[in-house]
Amino acid sequence: MTDKNKLYYGDNLAVLREHVKDESVDLIYLDPPFNSNASYNVLFKEHDGAAAASQIKAFEDTWRWDETAARAYHETVEAGGKLSEALQAFRKLVGESDMLAYLAMMAPRLRELRRVLKPTGSIYLHCDPTASHYLKLLLDAVFLAKHFKNEIIWKRTTAKSLMTKKLPTNHDLILVSQKSEEAVWNNDQVYKPYDLGDLDEKTQRKYTHRDDEGRLYQLTDITNPNPNRPNLTYEFMGMTKVWRWTKDRMQREYEAGRIVQPKPGGVPRYIRYLDEQRGKPLDDVWTDIPPINSQAQERLGYPTQKPLQLLDRIIRLSSNEGDLVLDPFCGCGTTVDAAQKLGRRWIGIDVTVLAVSLIRHRLQDTYGEGINKTYDVVGEPASVPDARVLAAQDPYQFQWWALGLVGARPVVQKKGADKGIDGRIYFHEGDAAETKQVILSVKAGKLTPAYVRDLVGVIQREGAQIGVLISMHAPTKPMRAEAADAGAYESRWGRYPKVQILTVAELLAGKRIEMPAVTGMNVTFKKARKREANGGDQLIIREE
Repeated sequence: MTDKNKLYYGDNLAVLREHVKDESVDLIYLDPPFNSNASYNVLFKEHDGAAAASQIKAFEDTWRWDETAARAYHETVEAGGKLSEALQAFRKLVGESDMLAYLAMMAPRLRELRRVLKPTGSIYLHCDPTASHYLKLLLDAVFLAKHFKNEIIWKRTTAKSLMTKKLPTNHDLILVSQKSEEAVWNNDQVYKPYDLGDLDEKTQRKYTHRDDEGRLYQLTDITNPNPNRPNLTYEFMGMTKVWRWTKDRMQREYEAGRIVQPKPGGVPRYIRYLDEQRGKPLDDVWTDIPPINSQAQERLGYPTQKPLQLLDRIIRLSSNEGDLVLDPFCGCGTTVDAAQKLGRRWIGIDVTVLAVSLIRHRLQDTYGEGINKTYDVVGEPASVPDARVLAAQDPYQFQWWALGLVGARPVVQKKGADKGIDGRIYFHEGDAAETKQVILSVKAGKLTPAYVRDLVGVIQREGAQIGVLISMHAPTKPMRAEAADAGAYESRWGRYPKVQILTVAELLAGKRIEMPAVTGMNVTFKKARKREANGGDQLIIREE
């Protein structure tokens, strides 16, 4: 029986060492963050290095040379080998800098990724020009320069306005290395679609016609070069010849408008459209895959989301159906989604509970509830003691985890904004156009009745229908009394407590918010498109 897919919450270095076997992975894609000033996870909680490396400072990706970076550097250097030599050279070149901190973080992870990769496997490292040249040398140190395969240029945006200091940057780099010469390479099965504005001379000579919709096509011969085919000899459109197809097939193509006579009495010919052909052979400059823009259908609200088409191409190029794909910085789960769609097995790892929650919603939206039986989530709290540990280690992670239990969207407050809201659930009742909401507050420490009074005030201020307090500890009798005094929300579906208190223990046992049985779409999440897979958000992070 095939092992389940795995979605891990935790530091990818620890997960790789503890959970992923030697030479078990067929393909690795990673897009590690570096100085993009975007809102996504990093591996350092505090810049002074006092916190554990697996913890994050939310929505920050600036690297600093500190205790944690120095420790990672020394461990890699002391292990010896080419990777040790590379890091020592980098230290002489860039000094104890932010760049060295980043490279010291990446080095041991690349070493572990090589360990888990099969001899037939490849690694695709996605980066921008800021650090690509250093990462290329790290890859060479780990996988050997002779196994470096390609530097792919992906045009991720159009040229920006004129810059006086330098040319605008509009591309990312994807560095490709393989474990050995045996690596899977399906370039004969992956093609780029034709660019009508840049057709080669041979293609232009062949495709000289356009239909009413502007589609290019050529007229091709449908007579049979073999004259000894009596079963294919018949009269069609006034001409008796030996044809390529049976008479039934010819009739179907004719009725579909694909067979025409170029001139009266001429030999019928077949319309072959350019956009139906397999395309041009793939090269290392990819300009045909647009980035995720604000209008893209697949946009899920995650700041570093990559197009599904990009991962689709990579997975097709360097793996086969049934192979195992790994993404150690899986973010909103595009690699996981593409692997599922293409009938590959997968492992996703991310250091934030929020990302794990995003991926779970994405998979369920796309493939239905049945997908939940095909993978395990490892590392998330599964008991009250686990939740207490998470709350003590990182209150933000605990907050995001607790909100994920009820399908709520975290709220990221602007500096100086009003407090009191940790999450929201938006919903519609039936076909009503009005969007309604549930306000959520999460408390990990001791409780007081003041928390309930504060929540009542927030409900009134926001015009919300229901408020929910999620707590680690059981509420006191005075708190329950305060909640009861808040009254009820009247809906055509019934009466629901205006203020509800749910403990972590109750949520883990399956209890949920009492709210209207909505028949319309719950709009808390940006929905992923429904899709069928071979074999088989999403939370929107935005400032309020």
